[in-house]
Amino acid sequence: MIQILTDYGPLLLRALGQTLLLTLLGLFFACILGLIFGIMSVVKNRACNIISTIFVDVIRGVPMIVLAFYVYLGIPYLLKNGWGLVGMVPSALQAGTICLALNCGAYMSEIIRAGIQSVDKGQMEAARSLGLPYWKAMQKVVLPQAIRTMIPSIINQFIITLKDSSILSVIGFPELVNTAKNVVANTFDSFSVWTIVAIMYLIVITLLSRFAKIMERRLNRGRE
Repeated sequence: MIQILTDYGPLLLRALGQTLLLTLLGLFFACILGLIFGIMSVVKNRACNIISTIFVDVIRGVPMIVLAFYVYLGIPYLLKNGWGLVGMVPSALQAGTICLALNCGAYMSEIIRAGIQSVDKGQMEAARSLGLPYWKAMQKVVLPQAIRTMIPSIINQFIITLKDSSILSVIGFPELVNTAKNVVANTFDSFSVWTIVAIMYLIVITLLSRFAKIMERRLNRGRE
């Protein structure tokens, strides 16, 4: 194991960096999608509610590995053979980011919906009675209070997304699991390599979990 750390440690650390980069990019765009569809799910508009429900149900109903193949292989095939668009092939990073953003965005939408609904309805009514338009009241009054409730769940979703990123090894993105497979192929030492990878994931996820608990305690104290 020491020899593998010496020879392949820097490579595995770079792969961990790629994993974190992919996760951060996916979570960033997931927050945007989640905010859009989360608000659409609570507004008093039947069409917006239906669109949000369809997005959440479809994305959550498709296994992530299928979604990864669909984004990386299926859509380029359709663009090339269906519409005649050649060269529209996403890189592994682009496809991975889209896949994570869609998958995580569906769950973020539910987190944001629950956060908004946790704010007392009287807050919106009070803001509207003061003359604020609906969207301005949502931006200035409701969302700031909802975010306090959502932060621990968002951090937990980040942890889930970090672990889900390992699935994207199937499309060739050089994240930690994919790199570990290559190291195993070179060293034939599956036990040592996967032990190192497990420890790396464990350290990062434990730190994030501790951070989530600290944030939750501070937010709870802020409400008292």
